[in-house]
Amino acid sequence: MFVALLGWAALAVAAHGVTTSSSTSSSSSPPTVVWQRAHATFYGGADASGTMGTVPCVRRGGVRFMINGHDYFNLVLVTNVAGAGSIKSMDVKSYDSADWMPMARNWGANWHSMAYLSGKMLSFRVTITDGQTLVFTNVVPAGWTFGMTFASNLQFKPSP
Repeated sequence: MFVALLGWAALAVAAHGVTTSSSTSSSSSPPTVVWQRAHATFYGGADASGTMGTVPCVRRGGVRFMINGHDYFNLVLVTNVAGAGSIKSMDVKSYDSADWMPMARNWGANWHSMAYLSGKMLSFRVTITDGQTLVFTNVVPAGWTFGMTFASNLQFKPSP
């Protein structure tokens, strides 16, 4: 039954010489190591020996910011982030302030601020988990409304 459900995986495994004899799984549970190798091989994440590899994450264009929420709750979704791809910290600054205000991770790539920022020109300072920091100066123009997305011309360098 397992082979019938995952027939394409069995074909991928057989095509690349990966056998299930090294698996310690019982017949009632799927062979975990082989399944991971077959899946990676099928989707291009492994070579013919079954060795797992990495695929570089190339992004086109700059980092994007989508603002949702309401007057005292600004939820910013950050997308198209190259480099490590995950954000470690984020700060916001309005044009009428000299100070950066830290934002808090809300969920996923969404960060929030409880400050009144509605319609103000905004800058963001973003640090990703590999240590790179970029400042997106005035990336959000004055007069913006919730639900709008703004693209920058800046992008993080690919991680080594």
